Amino acid sequence: MGKSTVAANLAVALARSGSAVGLLDLDIYGPSVPLLFGVDEQPEMDPERQKIFPIEREGVALMSLGFLMDPEQAVIWRGPMVAGAVQQLLRDVEWGDLDYLVVDLPPGTGDTQLSLAQLVPLTGVVIVTTAQDAALTIATKALQMFRAMKVPVLGIVENMSTFVCPGCGTETPIFGHEGAGETAASRLRVPFLGRIPLTAEIVVDGDLGLPTVAAHPDTPQGDAFTALAGKVAGVVSASAVMQGACRR
Repeated sequence: MGKSTVAANLAVALARSGSAVGLLDLDIYGPSVPLLFGVDEQPEMDPERQKIFPIEREGVALMSLGFLMDPEQAVIWRGPMVAGAVQQLLRDVEWGDLDYLVVDLPPGTGDTQLSLAQLVPLTGVVIVTTAQDAALTIATKALQMFRAMKVPVLGIVENMSTFVCPGCGTETPIFGHEGAGETAASRLRVPFLGRIPLTAEIVVDGDLGLPTVAAHPDTPQGDAFTALAGKVAGVVSASAVMQGACRR
């Protein structure tokens, strides 16, 4: 689904708009943030205060379990250990004052999502999917899970919606279901936040540890991530106002 790439570029795009942004990688079994930002160092720690300091790249404060482990080491944990790791990364990281904390979650439904929703109040979730039927089914289950936990769903993003030819710029639907993400958003009664095209630059940038929205901002893919950040900021503000009104 490319959710980690979307999360990384969303965080950088929000930071480029002037916001204070953190990115927390909670894809415990497959952390991607170290690779996507080219980080091969461990974060600094304060043993006395039992605090971990995020690593900063592209104006974003980053934290990932991948910073603390060998990149080829497999994580073989049961649910309680995953819940403990989620709690530690939320509690022990010195985030400072943030406008946004973007959290990259594993696909589908599971212990990580449940633990996060139980530990902290969430402003909302963004569902990332492709136009494949299988991906849309998984995304729908995730959406329904968050609804059941009373977590606002901010909208759906269709990633890898088209392939952009590097030679002529022609866009071709990859999965043969053009507009499937928008159709799903309409059916599920949530906002459609946009489409992200697949380009060669996105793939290369990810391997080089350079978020595309920073490396190639004035391109179709860069514009798509910037537009996504604007829409997310808008729905977050609206959601915060509604949640505040409900508490009064």
